[in-house]
Amino acid sequence: MTAAPRIGIIGSGAIGGFYGLMLARAGFDVHFLLRSEYATVASQGLQVNSSVHGSLHLQPVQAYQSVADMPPCDWLLVGAKTTSNAELAGLISQAAAPNAKVLLMQNGLAVEDELRPLLPDSLHLLGGLCYICAHRSAPGVIEHQALGGINLGYHSGPADDAASRQSLLEQGTGMFQAAGLDSTAMAELNQARWQKLVWNVPYNGLAVLLDSATTALMANADSRGLIEAIMQEVVDAAGACGYPLPAGFAGKLLAATDRMPDYLPSMYHDFALKRPLELHAIYAAPLAAAAKVGCAMPRTEMLYQALRFLEQRQP
Repeated sequence: MTAAPRIGIIGSGAIGGFYGLMLARAGFDVHFLLRSEYATVASQGLQVNSSVHGSLHLQPVQAYQSVADMPPCDWLLVGAKTTSNAELAGLISQAAAPNAKVLLMQNGLAVEDELRPLLPDSLHLLGGLCYICAHRSAPGVIEHQALGGINLGYHSGPADDAASRQSLLEQGTGMFQAAGLDSTAMAELNQARWQKLVWNVPYNGLAVLLDSATTALMANADSRGLIEAIMQEVVDAAGACGYPLPAGFAGKLLAATDRMPDYLPSMYHDFALKRPLELHAIYAAPLAAAAKVGCAMPRTEMLYQALRFLEQRQP
């Protein structure tokens, strides 16, 4: 019988905190690496106020302020923002057990491509596409408004044949399913990342520029039309890059957003708190990929330029 995996959470904000808590409540051995929130979480635990699962509290928490104190982990779930990936590489390598699986639960394109050279070849690198409305409201406190599924795709590592990769993906999806979450193995990681960008590109940027949450953006004909046009640019770019998306995909996302509770995307919170914005992964990387194949994304590029302006003006 295979031993239960030890799971490490690198970046225990809204994403890492939510999925880590859910896995721990399901009986998994979960270890959290924290920085500024360490003292609060170590003394008070982790709290998730969920409109889906109710009020959830994890106490005690296996929390660490230093990666040197963590036990080696078989799975490392990286919930930190892409802006810190370069500095996270060393922490990941230190926390990893031999042949560990590193799951990047991040938004954007090419995040695995950029992290891979910084990691040992012996580690498996996977992408995790989180479909969730959640944000951190206070140290150790997460507000979960809707959804919670996570889809996994294999990027690179020692698993060099399709059967081995599928087996690892099923291990990962099985963990999340055991925690009561929807989770699916994705055959093509890049296609899955483009798919998620269809939502992330318009809503993240427009929420910042227009200082508005999803309900207001969807209720106004002008902003809704702009969202739809940007979505179509991303769909067209994905197809041009060799990753055609399902017919009517943008329309399905619009309809799903209409059904969502009012939501402020993560970039809105980052901007409000004067944290670095994930402009490279969500905008620059897809724009560069599209330009390489001769596909123009004028609205997306204008959105990116405006966001760069706003970020550079912040003190």
